[in-house]
Amino acid sequence: MTSNVLIIGAVWPESNSSAAGQNMAALIRHFIANDYTVHFATAAAESEHADHIESEHYTTHSITLNDSQFDVLAGQINPAIVVFDRFMTEEQFSSRVRQQCPDALLILNTEDLHSLRYARHEAVKQGKPASQACLNNTFSQREIAAILRCDLSLVISQPEWKLLTEFYQVPAKQLVISPLQQTLDATPSASADFATRSHFISIGNFRHAPNWDAVLQLKQLWPAIKSAVPEAQLHIYGAYPPKKATQLHNPKSGFLVKGWVDDVNRVMASARVCLAPLRFGAGIKGKLLTAILHATPSVTTAIGAEGIAAHQDWPGAVCDDTSSIVEQAVSLYTNPQRWQQASDRAEPVLTQFKRLQTDAVKALFDTISHVRQDLPGFRRSLFLQSLLWHHSLRASQFMSQWIEAKNAHKQ
Repeated sequence: MTSNVLIIGAVWPESNSSAAGQNMAALIRHFIANDYTVHFATAAAESEHADHIESEHYTTHSITLNDSQFDVLAGQINPAIVVFDRFMTEEQFSSRVRQQCPDALLILNTEDLHSLRYARHEAVKQGKPASQACLNNTFSQREIAAILRCDLSLVISQPEWKLLTEFYQVPAKQLVISPLQQTLDATPSASADFATRSHFISIGNFRHAPNWDAVLQLKQLWPAIKSAVPEAQLHIYGAYPPKKATQLHNPKSGFLVKGWVDDVNRVMASARVCLAPLRFGAGIKGKLLTAILHATPSVTTAIGAEGIAAHQDWPGAVCDDTSSIVEQAVSLYTNPQRWQQASDRAEPVLTQFKRLQTDAVKALFDTISHVRQDLPGFRRSLFLQSLLWHHSLRASQFMSQWIEAKNAHKQ
């Protein structure tokens, strides 16, 4: 008899929209492969781009915030495991889950550390480098509290695991490294050949602030690159392009905002160089893994490369100042020998990352099995968790109940 898993999503999983969407879809498949029946519930609006996962062990539910009907649903599902997708859903639903499903193992899927991304963004807005971000802020306090309230949290990279254990002092036993579970077995549609490829490429969901900032950076960098390589174009792809992005489209200058793409592997495999000048962000960047999959050299920043490979092993170049980004982009685009050397470095990086993915999935389900054998005993060893459940979450619980009562009164 299979056990039920309830995943409470911040959004519907969209594999064609973002790396986070691919990661969630992969997590669902892994639970099904390990003999769990998955119930995916979200309060997000329906999406025409949502994945359609065909399995008798997968069911979707639309839910509402601050509504006791969720309590009924949770009781009916009676999950052995509840996964909160991002810390905001933990804040919204964990008190109800604990009341209805006290014996369920609680897992937080961080996707990446949102508070780290926020802190880095704030630093950049203040004219500072992201490395000078203030890590102790109200956003981080909320996210770390959510991590501590859960039994396990999925952390997407070694740098974020180190930050959580060393700076925020989160017990290591509550963390499981779970590298981005992006599909990395697609067959390239073009060979890794300098002469058959053309143009620069950049990819990223436009709703994601680091990606939009990168587009604005590219707009500033492009004239210098175009001047050095007049025949080149920059093709910018991404889900949900807003008007402010499409207005940047300029065929005359070769700055082409193309928006949605049905086959990201095809366009990446035919591009000569990938550009990702990310000034802030967190987690692992799916666009750069796609570039590595297709042996497409990339130019990115330290934040872009974070969690994937060391700078000296990067298939392309890692640099943070604008002049170096331009210089490296032009060099890779125009120098066949340099391009091939960078392209050849992709395979060992890809092999190592795929090994990390495989090992992480096994470690995750081994950890889940171990903790589930004695969940009460595991929780007794987590003093900070019991402290947070005893005090602070009560405010969130009563706020949710107050909103529900107020909404009922309006009706």
